[in-house]
Parts: sequence; C-alpha cells; structure tokens
Amino acid sequence: MSTYRMIEVVGTSDKSYEEAIHTAIEDAKTHLENSNQTLEGVEWFQVIDQRGRLIDGEVAEFQIRLNVAFTIKK
Repeated sequence: MSTYRMIEVVGTSDKSYEEAIHTAIEDAKTHLENSNQTLEGVEWFQVIDQRGRLIDGEVAEFQIRLNVAFTIKK
C-alpha cells in the first residue's frame, strides 16, 4: 500500500501543452526537493484544465493546470 501527496500546479509553454506539462512536473519536483520533503518520484498526474493566451489574435502561450501525485516515503 502507498500513500500519496497531491499538489496542484500550473505549467506554461510558448510551444505546446505537452511542454507545459513537462515544465510543471519538473518544477514541482524541484520545488519539493528544495523544501526537503521526503517524497519519491512522481507517480501520476491529472490534467484539470487547458487554456491559452492570445496576443494580437495569435496563440502566445499554452497553459495547463495539473494535479501531480508523489509517493510519500514511510
């Protein structure tokens, strides 16, 4: 049996939703490692919302809101 910690993050990219997902997960892992949390790797993520930003009618940014789950070490 495992216990998970889930956090919500928002990732952005000027290229794609996929890149925004990768950015959000990597930044979440780095933030948690820097705060000395005892967590193992990412086990799963869930896309909650996708949106984008337009500038002058052109897509300028992809935004993704995720729940990211980490296993808590026992």
